Amino acid sequence: MQTPLCRILNIDTPIVQAPIGPATNPALTAAVSNAGGLGMLAFLRRDADEIRRLISGIHERTDRPFGGNFILRGLEGTEARLESCLESGVSVVSFHWDDPYEYVNRIHAADTLVMHTVGNAEDARRAVDAGVDIIVAQGWEAGGHLRGEVATMALLPRVVDAVSPVPVISAGSIADGRGMAAALMLGADGVWVGTRFAASEEADIDPSYKERIIKASETDTLLSKVFNGGWDAAGRALRNSTIEMWEAEGRPGDGERPGEGDVIAQGTDGAHIARYASIGPYTGVTGDLEALSNWAGQGVGRVDRIQPAAEIVRELAEDAVRVLGKADRLIQDL
Repeated sequence: MQTPLCRILNIDTPIVQAPIGPATNPALTAAVSNAGGLGMLAFLRRDADEIRRLISGIHERTDRPFGGNFILRGLEGTEARLESCLESGVSVVSFHWDDPYEYVNRIHAADTLVMHTVGNAEDARRAVDAGVDIIVAQGWEAGGHLRGEVATMALLPRVVDAVSPVPVISAGSIADGRGMAAALMLGADGVWVGTRFAASEEADIDPSYKERIIKASETDTLLSKVFNGGWDAAGRALRNSTIEMWEAEGRPGDGERPGEGDVIAQGTDGAHIARYASIGPYTGVTGDLEALSNWAGQGVGRVDRIQPAAEIVRELAEDAVRVLGKADRLIQDL
């Protein structure tokens, strides 16, 4: 399966593994790229030295293209981390949240592509006008922190029409080949898959979190600002005891939430993690993991087992081809 996105990125199938925070690692990124998709490494909470080490680990595992992701809002050290990323060699740099336009020329000068996540058509136009090479249209069904408030079915065609012929990747609730086929029929050049890769064998998240993902249904997530960690941003996560406690008190705002400030876990560095933090139950985090932010999109109901990342890529692509073939036969029968 080839789309314009595949040709631009030099990949075999238009599947991009979403940069799911500290759950990403060299093994996951390389596995997706080796399977023909685009593996992504998240730079969230990682300094320049760690970025170099992680990218080196990816190069040891694959000679295929892969990318790196920055979240710009409220994070320091972007200049040093970006320099480390470009020096170490990635095929594409993606950005989420605040506009990355000041970095576009610098990234292009390093012969690297720029990808940016948007939540509406106007932001997509502005990004392309600033030189962004690939647009990620994120529907409100997606897990984690969201840019917009529009569902994929309404958002994706608008973004595609706004920036054509610039490639558009569809993000939000895509967890199987049917979702991938639907996105391609709506005009996407590829799909951005997060929650299903969070349940991959390689993802650096606690096994209990993966079990909660595969047992969840499409109604088991909530989009809210409850896990904002002091950041005024909505995010989608699995319902849990913290959400139930918050809802029982009438969904109060920051400073008035029940149990706010209580330390319920510890990070890999021993740092305290308070209730309502945006840090999830990643590998090495200990404590009340169920009560942390278990990020997941509404497509979680279609994730029913833990699999190797390469197998996920193959299943998505093969199922999408079957679905598209069925559509072709239906047209021929008319």
